[in-house]
Amino acid sequence: EIRAAAKMIADAGLHLVGCGVVYMPKDEAFIRNVFEYAKTAHMPVIIASPDHDALPICNQMVREYDIKLAIHNHGPGDSKYPLATDAYRLVKDLDPRMGVCPDIGHIKRVGGDPVAEIKAVFDRMHDMHIKDVSAAEPAGYTCEIGRGVIDIPEVLRTLLKLGYKGHVALEYEKDAEDPLPGMAESFGYLRGVLDVI
Repeated sequence: EIRAAAKMIADAGLHLVGCGVVYMPKDEAFIRNVFEYAKTAHMPVIIASPDHDALPICNQMVREYDIKLAIHNHGPGDSKYPLATDAYRLVKDLDPRMGVCPDIGHIKRVGGDPVAEIKAVFDRMHDMHIKDVSAAEPAGYTCEIGRGVIDIPEVLRTLLKLGYKGHVALEYEKDAEDPLPGMAESFGYLRGVLDVI
């Protein structure tokens, strides 16, 4: 079923870039199953939130499967990885395929600086989630990119300056019943900024 779904997606001209966010307990069979799934679907990256004591198993799996694992930070309320640098500190001495997926919205909501976080984790940045938020506080919520408090032009300028070649995913969590207008506005804003920086 996984192979058939991946083929259908490829036949439609789309390219699977990863899966997740996958929460990973310290359970080798569970983690291996996630890596088998990514391998079968030909996904190069798993976006994850592993328990700290599961990191040695994840490190073993990235070596065995040659699939990158990018730890996603979830800001306020995330006791494991509120900031991307919290994940980075735990993986920086592991296999280079163990990395991070900074979520700039959650970084801002926890009081962090998205640009500083990107720079700090860049050598292990295997994916990125881009969004805008209404406030730099835990109660901040996702909004259309360009309407919030994140300096999106500076984020994009930083990615270009650093030569980032990876995937940047729009994570739009507003208007769950009809997200396309807000997503289109967000992409329009991003494309407009990229045209002028």
